[in-house]
Amino acid sequence: MDFLRPASWEEALAAKAEHPTAVPIAGGTDVMVEINFDHRRPEYLLDLNRVGELTDWEVGEDSVRLGASVPYAHIMEHLRGELPGLALASHTVASPQIRNRGGVGGNLGTASPAGDAHPALLAAGAEVEVESVRGSRRIPIDEFYTGVKRNALAADELIRAVHVKKADGPQQYSKVGTRNAMVIAVCAFGLALHPETRTVRTGIGSAAPTPVRAKAAEEFLNAALEEGGFWDNGKIITPSVAKQFADLCAASCNPIDDVRGTASYRRHAVGIMARRTLTWTWESYRGTAATTEGAA
Repeated sequence: MDFLRPASWEEALAAKAEHPTAVPIAGGTDVMVEINFDHRRPEYLLDLNRVGELTDWEVGEDSVRLGASVPYAHIMEHLRGELPGLALASHTVASPQIRNRGGVGGNLGTASPAGDAHPALLAAGAEVEVESVRGSRRIPIDEFYTGVKRNALAADELIRAVHVKKADGPQQYSKVGTRNAMVIAVCAFGLALHPETRTVRTGIGSAAPTPVRAKAAEEFLNAALEEGGFWDNGKIITPSVAKQFADLCAASCNPIDDVRGTASYRRHAVGIMARRTLTWTWESYRGTAATTEGAA
């Protein structure tokens, strides 16, 4: 196994073009596990730790540009206001040591359905900035996951950054694991309210071959909120609406039985998380709306 150590982004792109099978490594929290268990033996490792710009982030007027190697710990500390769903997801990642090393770019590159960041990125409507010596492009998060641990990257492309819209409403994230820390998700659920567009987005992890959105549930809830005037009147969402939303979220799953949980348990748990996160986010929205009206 050869070790490539580019000193700049341009050198990294050139190395990836010359060695398309090279596996990028930054935090290494996914790659090293696979290598240590002999599940993967790449011909080349492409070390990106000397590419400093990958650990930079920029808060713009409408969105955050998050370098691929920004550690989860930094997201928790510095971007909780702008990216609350992703910050909550980051808090559930493994241990403090891994949160100080791992980043969203690694989660995306591995594209495991159990990756903790995926539900939050799906719910927020992120875009993945990728680049090669041929140029750069942005891939909408809905188009990024193409199969089990497969993504839309071309062989010569590297993930440079993730663009995530700043939260315009409450966001939540929930995860089920077999213990409280250092655990791969049995299943996970992300929910984001977008009051500006009067829409709701979801993200589900570890309950299908890829991270997925519960689109039928979103369409149902968007229609129910609009028809009932909920965005304007701030009423409590009725139990029947919450239950239907939860049932549709569970139905959108396509899980498997494995050592962490059964398919039926995963469906059940996703439904429970969907109902709870909807309750939490809507209560937060109602509280914010009431405060705004009082100030006016």
